[in-house]
Amino acid sequence: MIRSAVVSDIPVIHAMIRELAAYEKVPHEARATEEQLREALFGERPAAFAHVALTPEGEAVGFSLWFLSFSTWRGVHGIYLEDLYVRPGVRGGGYGKSLLRELARICGERGYERLEWAVLKWNEPSIAFYEAVGARPQDEWSVYRLTDGALAELGAS
Repeated sequence: MIRSAVVSDIPVIHAMIRELAAYEKVPHEARATEEQLREALFGERPAAFAHVALTPEGEAVGFSLWFLSFSTWRGVHGIYLEDLYVRPGVRGGGYGKSLLRELARICGERGYERLEWAVLKWNEPSIAFYEAVGARPQDEWSVYRLTDGALAELGAS
């Protein structure tokens, strides 16, 4: 079962974010706190949204965290999927596909024309999964990022 996250899901979402960071070999980069997640997802002006995947017994075993994007070329919103994670013990059980299906359903319902995300080039299991549901890499684009000192330096210049 897939449902929208609720405030009481914050601790398990936070734990899974840390698990994802460890899987991606950068556990030190997962610095978000539960309070930051609570504010981002459920504050006065939510900046992001989340869904959780539940076993038949009601245990949260996966999540998606996303926010709205906007295409100037298409003139409509889309969804940018920041994180999709399913705990290792239940991978292959359809939870990841169900989470993506829910986001695709939301896109269709709201007239959004894109569902996009990034995947690490070495993450072959995820790449195979995404391609199996019809996603295609955007090889002509490279992702750039400013953080920490470089971000502060540019902002101060």
